[in-house]
Amino acid sequence: MIKQERLSTTLEGDFVVFLIGMRINNPLLIHKWLPVARAMPRMLEELRRQPELGLLHADMWFARNILVVQYWRSIEQLLAYAKNKEAEHLPAWRLFNKTIGTDGTVGIWHETYKVSAGNYENVYVNMPPFGLGKVGILQPATHGRESAAGRLKRSEAQS
Repeated sequence: MIKQERLSTTLEGDFVVFLIGMRINNPLLIHKWLPVARAMPRMLEELRRQPELGLLHADMWFARNILVVQYWRSIEQLLAYAKNKEAEHLPAWRLFNKTIGTDGTVGIWHETYKVSAGNYENVYVNMPPFGLGKVGILQPATHGRESAAGRLKRSEAQS
């Protein structure tokens, strides 16, 4: 449902933003990139079924570059999932290294950001709940929250 107002969101405590993706370097080699593309939805489904693992929310976009933005409660939970021998991640990672490795057909990447409480800003206008707005508490972007600078200053005062 689109919210026809100017909103921002807050999230209590520290959290982690994890960006992960893949790039299809050779679109004709479907047998190479399709298994990689199918692995992430399985992992996300596993994480959604087990919220105690720490994933707060994830959004995925598909094109030649596939991007997943994930919000985690802590870096410790993210790393524990990555190393969990019973989870979907390690078999997918091993399969990637075995079938693709560094042959150049499929690129993969990730970036991890630890975010301290209050050290972020956001705004959503004419949007359904999205991104961090699906995780935190949405509130009108008024009274010092009208601009990015105002939201950041207010965040600094709260931390």
